[in-house]
Amino acid sequence: MSEELQVQEGFNVIKLENVDKDILNFSKEVDSTFIQLHFCLSESGKLHFGPHYVIEVKSENSLLLYNPNQKLPINLSLQPKTKYVIFIVSIKVFHSFFSQVAEIIPFLDEENKDKKYYLDKPLTPSEILVLNQLFNDHNNNSLSALYVKGKVYELLSLYFNRNQDNDQACPFLDNEDNVEKIKKAKQIIIENISEPPTLQELADTIGLTLSKLKDGFKHIYGESVFNFLLDYKLEYARKMLLSKKHNVSEISLQIGYSTPSHFISAFKKKYGTTPKQYIMSIS
Repeated sequence: MSEELQVQEGFNVIKLENVDKDILNFSKEVDSTFIQLHFCLSESGKLHFGPHYVIEVKSENSLLLYNPNQKLPINLSLQPKTKYVIFIVSIKVFHSFFSQVAEIIPFLDEENKDKKYYLDKPLTPSEILVLNQLFNDHNNNSLSALYVKGKVYELLSLYFNRNQDNDQACPFLDNEDNVEKIKKAKQIIIENISEPPTLQELADTIGLTLSKLKDGFKHIYGESVFNFLLDYKLEYARKMLLSKKHNVSEISLQIGYSTPSHFISAFKKKYGTTPKQYIMSIS
């Protein structure tokens, strides 16, 4: 899945999601007057520069690229399950955003403005939250584009201002220990997909209160524990269907549904088709 949105002239955003079992390749020509910001939300992507040079952008990490002396075409390969966002911003537009604070952005100051610039760094919980909101926006109405543009500007602001007040508005995000506990909760859910613990059991296991588990999971991953588990189950089931090694009853049991009919109903609600119809459509 790929989607490109023009935020304004000279500023485009590309959303990529690899929902297949094979590597997804994406290419795009980019002029030397543009800055590239790459955000990997899950799994990993590899940027290929010539036959031998590769930069990997890993899960929950970012990469900024700028070289005013040569073109940097995007030749990207994404692993299965990868969610990836690219900002392509002209240097002119970028300067208009940050003209008042250019001295605190290294590649915009006088000394470095004509030099190439490279920066990779991990995403903060706040940035992960906004990226999840970009992917979870399913509104097909006139406000959808406005919503996405707002989130794009928010992410840009967060990226270049790590000490701003957004994280302070949520004390939970200031505690790295709590963040690690929430990540552990996510892993526990994945490892126990067929018989997941109750929310209270999960909270007790990771050492957080129930309310902190709920709020923290929502802040970091952009959705409730229940919705995350449901989406994960159904996506796991979809990939099992593609393998054609298991029937509907077997898959239903493996992901924790008491009856195949409950699984079929949930699958149809998410994907708009029954598991059997889905397999027939891709055969």
